[in-house]
Amino acid sequence: QVQLVESGGGLVQAGGSLRLSCAASGRTFSTKPMGWFRQAPGKEREFVAGISWYTGSTTYADSVKGRFTISRDIGKITLYLQMNSLKPEDTAVYYCAAREVATAVFTDRRLYAYWGQGTQVTVSS
Repeated sequence: QVQLVESGGGLVQAGGSLRLSCAASGRTFSTKPMGWFRQAPGKEREFVAGISWYTGSTTYADSVKGRFTISRDIGKITLYLQMNSLKPEDTAVYYCAAREVATAVFTDRRLYAYWGQGTQVTVSS
């Protein structure tokens, strides 16, 4: 089993910034946190950003490209999401997700086996 604990959410004004963290523990030898997703009320959970644990290659949803940056700390087995220029439409519960480590970046939520509890991000206009 792998446990994921997210932190860093909160309330921020439009144009502001937040940094989310996701710390992994447990059986993390072959399972790493590699993706961020979000879910707004009444909507499906959607991909935000993903990273290759091995190479550091990244992929972003078009809606956040140029504003959000995903990164990882290999030694701490922690995933980050730096969110700048936040907009009200970014308001959602943000989840980090882990899967068996691989070179590729995965955007499909069905390919992730473990999920954090979520952290609320609210952007006021």
